[in-house]
Amino acid sequence: MIRLPLATIVSASMAGLLAVATAASAQTAPAAAAPDAGRLHAADQTFIADGTKAVATQRDAARIANSRSTDRDVKAFAERVSTDNAKISDALRAASPRGVDVPKNDPDTAVLASINNLRGAEFDKAYIEQVALAGEQKALSAFQAEIASGRDPQLKDAAKKALPTIQEHYAMAQELAKHKHLSAAAQ
Repeated sequence: MIRLPLATIVSASMAGLLAVATAASAQTAPAAAAPDAGRLHAADQTFIADGTKAVATQRDAARIANSRSTDRDVKAFAERVSTDNAKISDALRAASPRGVDVPKNDPDTAVLASINNLRGAEFDKAYIEQVALAGEQKALSAFQAEIASGRDPQLKDAAKKALPTIQEHYAMAQELAKHKHLSAAAQ
């Protein structure tokens, strides 16, 4: 049996680890060379977090509305939002830089919990105030902030393309609130 000094074994181990780390780094270099995935600007990171949360909350709340609401106008609004927000969510995921994790489903659970056990007119009022008006306003703010301050061109473009839909949703929510005599609430 050959005995090597401890320093030789440690040096050989370190050299091996360095070689593996260098090889792994070389393999991931093209992904890192993409739009600086590891160093996404703070405004873009905030947009990914806030934008996807707002869209996911709207989408999931719309699904709840389809089973809890008895009002056809509320259900129609919810169906439209659900369909549109699924497309917006896919567009955000597609626009995000390589290596950036975009949550697939990260809704605001507090908002969903606040409406989940309600039914009928009580549900409709809470849905319109908390989800349709306040939620669409949050989504508008997130998308407008990305357009104004974002640095990633693909994310900015996705926000610009989605903004008219979100503005339309907000206008529809305001009309729905007015129609249900809730116009002063949450606007």
